[in-house]
Amino acid sequence: MANKGYNREVVVQPLRKNVTDRSAIAPELTIRSARIEDVPVLFDLILALAKYEKLSHAVTGNAAALERHLLGDRPYAEALLAQWSGNAVGFALFFHNYSTFLTQPGLYLEDLFVLPEYRGRGIGGALIRQVARIAVDRSCGRLEWTVLDWNESAIGFYRHLGAVVLPDWRVCRVTDGSLRDLAAG
Repeated sequence: MANKGYNREVVVQPLRKNVTDRSAIAPELTIRSARIEDVPVLFDLILALAKYEKLSHAVTGNAAALERHLLGDRPYAEALLAQWSGNAVGFALFFHNYSTFLTQPGLYLEDLFVLPEYRGRGIGGALIRQVARIAVDRSCGRLEWTVLDWNESAIGFYRHLGAVVLPDWRVCRVTDGSLRDLAAG
């Protein structure tokens, strides 16, 4: 099964905090579309994200479902994998949405995560810039995501990238039994 989405591999040189200090030159960062052999490590990164957000109890899915939804006959989402010196250290998972006001497709970034020990190396910024490039390549009108209100470091990071944190919008969610009740009318 091939990823029917974005299949370009991008080699990114991370930002360097002090380019005059040669010891600060980082190894090569590679960002590429997730492939079938990446699903187990991608799921492990999802578990690491849940642990970071103190939401491990909320993970009810599994790697097999992730594989079907990313790489099956009808993909629902796409994922980029960040590798640092060949090791998987982060990911971005996204999918299309649609703006009726813009009458254009958009991309929704469901998750962006870099292992804590690899933060501060430009990996998160490189991932989100790659998602933005995909959005531009696909003529999307916008790129959106949510952030937990307690995650001040992420909010600061997103603002630094030029994102506006919308104070007047709230996420609405219906799940499980409530979703089935709503569907039943």
